[in-house]
Amino acid sequence: MLRRASPSGSTARSLGGVARPFLISTSELFRQRGVRHPLTLAGPLPGLALSITRLTRDDVVADVVLEAQGETVTVTGTVTGWWEGECRRCLEPTGGQVSVEVSEVFEPEPVEGETYPLGRDDLDLEPALRDALALALPVAPLCDEACAGPDPEAHPVTVAVDPDEGDGPAAPPADPRWGALDGLHFDN
Repeated sequence: MLRRASPSGSTARSLGGVARPFLISTSELFRQRGVRHPLTLAGPLPGLALSITRLTRDDVVADVVLEAQGETVTVTGTVTGWWEGECRRCLEPTGGQVSVEVSEVFEPEPVEGETYPLGRDDLDLEPALRDALALALPVAPLCDEACAGPDPEAHPVTVAVDPDEGDGPAAPPADPRWGALDGLHFDN
C-alpha cells in the first residue's frame, strides 16, 4: 500500500516544523513500476492568492492516481479547494468551490514549465497543485450571472452643491485628465 512520506508513523511529513500533507514517499511506487496507486490527500495550501480571489478554508483535497514509469512518476486526478473574493459588479463577498483536473509528470531532472521535480525518496505534489488551482481561480468573479451591480439604495450617488449658485446642484468636477482641453477656444 502506498503511504505518504511520514517519520515515526505520523500522517504528514514535517520539515522544519511545518506539516507537508502533499509529500509522498516513492519507495513503493518504484518497487511496483507500472502499477497505478490511487491516493487521496487533504491539507492546507497557504498563500495561494490572486489580486481578487484567494483560496480559503484550510483543506485542499487531491484525489490522484500515481504511477511510476521508468525514472518518472505520472500523477493524474482532481484537486478541489474553496475560494472567496469580491463580485466584480456589486463588490459583495462571493465564493465557491474550484475543482480542476491534473495530469503531471515528475522526474529527477525536470524541464522548467513542463515537468516537476522528483526527489530521491519522495514526491512533493504541492507545486503542481498550487499551479493547477491558481490557473483555475476566477480572475473576475461574479456572485451570480444575473448580478445587476451595486444596489442604488446602499450606494447612493451624491451630487455636490455649488455654494455660488444657491441650492441647485453643481456641475460635476472636471476630470483633470482633460484639463488641457479647457484652454481650447473655437471661433464660429
